[in-house]
Amino acid sequence: MNGKKYAAEFIGTFWLTFAGCGSAVIAAAFPQVGIGLVGVSFAFGLSVVTMAYAIGHISGCHLNPAVTVGLAAGGRFPAGQILPYIIAQVIGAIAAATVLYIIASGAAGFDVAKGFASNGYADHSPGKYSLVAGFIMEVVMTMMFLFIIMGATHGKAPAGFAPLAIGLALVMIHLVSIPVTNTSVNPARSTGPALFVGGWALEQLWLFWLAPLVGGVLGGAIYRWLSDEPTGVVEGKATA
Repeated sequence: MNGKKYAAEFIGTFWLTFAGCGSAVIAAAFPQVGIGLVGVSFAFGLSVVTMAYAIGHISGCHLNPAVTVGLAAGGRFPAGQILPYIIAQVIGAIAAATVLYIIASGAAGFDVAKGFASNGYADHSPGKYSLVAGFIMEVVMTMMFLFIIMGATHGKAPAGFAPLAIGLALVMIHLVSIPVTNTSVNPARSTGPALFVGGWALEQLWLFWLAPLVGGVLGGAIYRWLSDEPTGVVEGKATA
């Protein structure tokens, strides 16, 4: 049974990375009809909504190491399952980046050195934001993401709406933070593209593991402290 959960996390994280990063690499600036920052933001959010309905009842639909760790900090996920979930998520993201690279490189003029949807700070931030600014943004955004996830999936929350709340939260996160770090809040999503860009993207990848994990733990812990019944989750409800 656990094997099916890991497979679901692989597929879900593949979809999030492929759809989200793919929208940035292929469609964001497409001549005359580019979807822009708003479109990329919605692509990431919709990838979570669609997968939450598809696999939430199988694995909880974490799709993100920071979500897995944050849910454990919030008392919603067993610590013994953290590592296999993260491994499945990272492999899924790498697979998605591989497929995206094959597709994107089929266009004349494609240059992976332009970033390939990688996350960065300082000279590699879309808005040239500093390391400190990037760290704070990633921590705060991931913290709020986990807080929303914990609340939306609580047993007393309106039934059936958790995927929408969580997906819209991810849209909002991207709308605010794309100019700062190109938005990670997800170490797996950051790892896939960075492996293809290499160089600076790998050198800066540490931030996009550290900050989301810190934010995830804070969000899960704060909700656990705030709620009278922090672990009141409905069995099988999507968590991300």
